[in-house]
Amino acid sequence: MLQTGPTETTGRKADHLRINREEDVRGKGVKNGFDAWRFEHCALPEIDLDRVETTCVLFEKQLDGPLLISCMTGGTEEAGEINRRLARVAQRARLAIGIGSGRALLENPEVLKTFDVRAEAPDVPLLANLGAVQLNKGYGADECRNLVRMLDGHALVLHLNPIQEALQVEGDTCFGGLLEKIGALCEALEIPVIVKEVGWGIASDVARKLLDVGVSAIDVAGAGGTSWSEVEKHRLTDPWRRRVAEAFAGWGIPTAYCIERTRMIAPEALLIASGGIRDGIDVAKAIALGADLAGIAGAFLRAASTSEQTAEDLAREVLATLRVAMFAIGAQNLRQLRATTRLQFIGAVGEHS
Repeated sequence: MLQTGPTETTGRKADHLRINREEDVRGKGVKNGFDAWRFEHCALPEIDLDRVETTCVLFEKQLDGPLLISCMTGGTEEAGEINRRLARVAQRARLAIGIGSGRALLENPEVLKTFDVRAEAPDVPLLANLGAVQLNKGYGADECRNLVRMLDGHALVLHLNPIQEALQVEGDTCFGGLLEKIGALCEALEIPVIVKEVGWGIASDVARKLLDVGVSAIDVAGAGGTSWSEVEKHRLTDPWRRRVAEAFAGWGIPTAYCIERTRMIAPEALLIASGGIRDGIDVAKAIALGADLAGIAGAFLRAASTSEQTAEDLAREVLATLRVAMFAIGAQNLRQLRATTRLQFIGAVGEHS
């Protein structure tokens, strides 16, 4: 199998980590869509706040809240420390956690310690991660199985990132025939396969095709948060290449729109809403629109880069805000939140900042 050398891959990961912390890499001119929806306040909720229940189950593991610390980083010493901090936060807060792309680990097993956080988070769902395009570069069920085994993961996330790959000088852009390979992988593996975007969204028709070939869950990862075209822009040196990247700063499908439309065509699917989730109110809106969980990446990355306590405070803040929002609309549990009629559409998706 022809592979990119570990130095190139891990160097790129180090660039990504630095840029995400130091630069403004939010999408420009595109929002997550949740501000187009507003909860109708209930002054008489007829429930007690201490009876509001945010627990849910993912892959037979009970979580204290419908929150995923999303796949972000790995492959460098600094990334390893961030992953360990986030894993400890996930364990204490009883949240699911995803690890960054494992391509660097498959190329160079010596970086395992920067990815392997199972000892820090023994009791929560842990998601391994690999670029789906690698299925067209010689990777198959054996490599994916090995990646999940090394991390003792509960599921494999395949990420879709065609724009990011197209903007990278060293990017892999051979996306032809991937759907069939994803389906074959789902059939071959003994664990759930989740497919996610990285910030431009999965349209409902694409989600339907993925579910039809055996994907267990969809993480829509819509627009409104980190734009990886903006991240890649900061890695480019040629002015014309930077301008190409800048052209996609406003690209993508708002997260709220992705969730609403995908739930309509896939009522029984496991759906994760990520992409610009800012706080517990966005989480509540995502659940009310049809998501089962919400994922946050960039905010946790920046928090964990500051300190473990900062990341833990963020988790507490998001879950506490979610509970108060549920209390204020009279939803005692996530099932009632999903069924609420108090979420009102107030404007075109993506219109409000």
